[in-house]
Amino acid sequence: MQFVRCLLNMIIMLLVAATNGTFAQSQIDRKALVERHKIVNTTADTLASLTVGNGKFAFTVDVTGLQTFPTTYKKGIPLGTQSEWGWNSFKDTAGYKRSEALKAYHLNGRDVTYLVQWGSEGGRSKQAADWFRANPHRLQLGNLGFELLKKDGTPVSIEDVQNIHQELNPWTGEIRSQFSIEGIPVDVLTYVHGSEDAVAAKVQSPLIKEGRLKVRLTFPYPTGEWADHGTNYSHEKQHTSFIESSNATGAWVRHQLQTAGYLVGFSWNAKAVIAKKAPHEYLITPEKSNGVFEFTCLFTKQKTAAIPSFDVTQTSSQKELLAFWTNGGAIDFSGSTDPRAAELERRIVLSQYLMKVQEAGNYPPQETGLTYNSWYGKAHLEMPYWHLTHYPLWGRTGYLEKVMTWYAKVAPFAKAIAQRQGYEGVRWQKVVENTGEEVPSSVGAFLIWQQPHYIYFAELIYRNKNDKTTLNKYKDLVFATADFMASFPYYDKEKGRYILGKGLIPAQERYKAEDTYNPTYELVYWQWGLEAAQQWRLRLGMPRNKKWDEVLAKLSPLPVQDSVYLAAESAPDSYTNPKYKTDHPSVLGAYGMMPKSTLLDTATMRRTFDLVWNTWTWPDTWGWDFPMTAMTATRLGLRDKAIDALFMPIKTNTYLKNGHNYQDDRLTLYMPGNGGLLMAVSMMVAGYDGSPELPGIPNNGKWKVRWEGLRKMP
Repeated sequence: MQFVRCLLNMIIMLLVAATNGTFAQSQIDRKALVERHKIVNTTADTLASLTVGNGKFAFTVDVTGLQTFPTTYKKGIPLGTQSEWGWNSFKDTAGYKRSEALKAYHLNGRDVTYLVQWGSEGGRSKQAADWFRANPHRLQLGNLGFELLKKDGTPVSIEDVQNIHQELNPWTGEIRSQFSIEGIPVDVLTYVHGSEDAVAAKVQSPLIKEGRLKVRLTFPYPTGEWADHGTNYSHEKQHTSFIESSNATGAWVRHQLQTAGYLVGFSWNAKAVIAKKAPHEYLITPEKSNGVFEFTCLFTKQKTAAIPSFDVTQTSSQKELLAFWTNGGAIDFSGSTDPRAAELERRIVLSQYLMKVQEAGNYPPQETGLTYNSWYGKAHLEMPYWHLTHYPLWGRTGYLEKVMTWYAKVAPFAKAIAQRQGYEGVRWQKVVENTGEEVPSSVGAFLIWQQPHYIYFAELIYRNKNDKTTLNKYKDLVFATADFMASFPYYDKEKGRYILGKGLIPAQERYKAEDTYNPTYELVYWQWGLEAAQQWRLRLGMPRNKKWDEVLAKLSPLPVQDSVYLAAESAPDSYTNPKYKTDHPSVLGAYGMMPKSTLLDTATMRRTFDLVWNTWTWPDTWGWDFPMTAMTATRLGLRDKAIDALFMPIKTNTYLKNGHNYQDDRLTLYMPGNGGLLMAVSMMVAGYDGSPELPGIPNNGKWKVRWEGLRKMP
């Protein structure tokens, strides 16, 4: 009888697991899966920098395990130290007002103001726009590296670092860096604390006893430019730093800029002294009696009672990443004979790691995570679709929910934009400061595809939780988002339909705002968002919103010409004008990013897909375009094309040794590509509503797929 009960319990557990999409989780050895993709460096490759972090603070190192050669790595993957809270603004001596960057456009019979970059060069409007684009800017908090000396006392160069063997274990967040200087070995372990903005290192080398290895902290000055690689050592007099206190086991150093001030706290295990070497450079010299030196460096806005030790930091990192890897989804391609399978698995594992250590905080991320500034460190609110949507699909909903809290905080700014422009509800910003204020942008101010994201995110959270608490938590902003969406389209009385535009730029940022209307992808997303908001009302026992239903009933059809979908109704030359066959082929997003719409005909989308696949200028695209294409191929049943899209041999589809999606010399890493990859593969494996499993994996016997913990896409 006992045996029968055990057997029944086992059957029930298996059935429950299958129902939850997590069947046979024990089949995947997650530790083995992750650790077979350890990153190993044996040369000083500046595009192979390694990052440790906790999602809200990240620290990127060179082959020494710290940031010893930041200028050498500047044009590769820079050696960044960034946090969510580290922001600064230069002193505004001109008294700029955001309203000075507003420009009125006459659209659909009335004037509407947009926050853009306009006016003559040197004119007040242009200056104001430029000011608010650059301020505030995210800070590089400091370069933490070694001062290494040769026997003759001269500084070690990158060429002097020999016998390199560096390894990052994504399972634990450990970087072990082994190298030698003039034949003398150095062994370094590096970790970042699982929740605090602290990096810890354990250094073992005879160089310590010889006084030839010290720890160096340098404060760079913000560039205030589009990019900040953390290597601007000019403007020494425009910021201050000093040792606030020190003793035999630690020190506190204060750094003050125009609007940002913070502390760097040190603790170490053996006797050491800290001294100021230059206006913003500090050296920690360990006592020569010990060949091992452990220390922790904490970046913080306020002094704390205790700085975590190396051991505490190590344990915290291991615990945090163990929880990450053993919860949520996993995909294992071992046993596959397609030569691309192992590489795809590598990209998946390392993309998960990079997202966890750089984009698992409380704010929407910038495109370059917490490595270096792009677009002044600002977030772009159309991009969380690629940065964050993978989290609930991989069973890690909590990471998205943290950012949803930020949306609630910044909603007053979104409401003010809608009111200023004469619309209802909230109009979500495109480019934003860390506070949520809108940033001037001649393109961004006219984008609209970020608008339904809030509803999409809320829906994914609800699908995973399926409770009334979730409905009540997000309903107000779901409804306010839909209110704007219903008030934004222009009603054409002559044709009896609602038109999106004029006054918008599609996700494919190649069209002039004043002339553009009814882009295909946005029309589908608009319909989906309004209907999803109606479903939230019904789930809460509320009647359907009549205004939303009116727009849904009379929304313009998708624009078709020559039996394919146009990028927009206003662009009949979508495929004949070369400039319109560049940038994002977002027309494919109408049936890839989105489920099947009643507006959409599958046969027409298939012809559109073939046309885009064969004629698009693929070298002029971005990293997330390839996952998007794979998602569309998956929904169209083109399994081989889905894999081919992920491996299209285009520079912007490059994945470096460290897992980063490389774009070009300007954007050496691009996190939306990594997030997009995770999103696409999740759909290709777990499927979408109404699909079988593995809808995007070729059924040719070359792919062996085991998976668990993934959720279907809508």
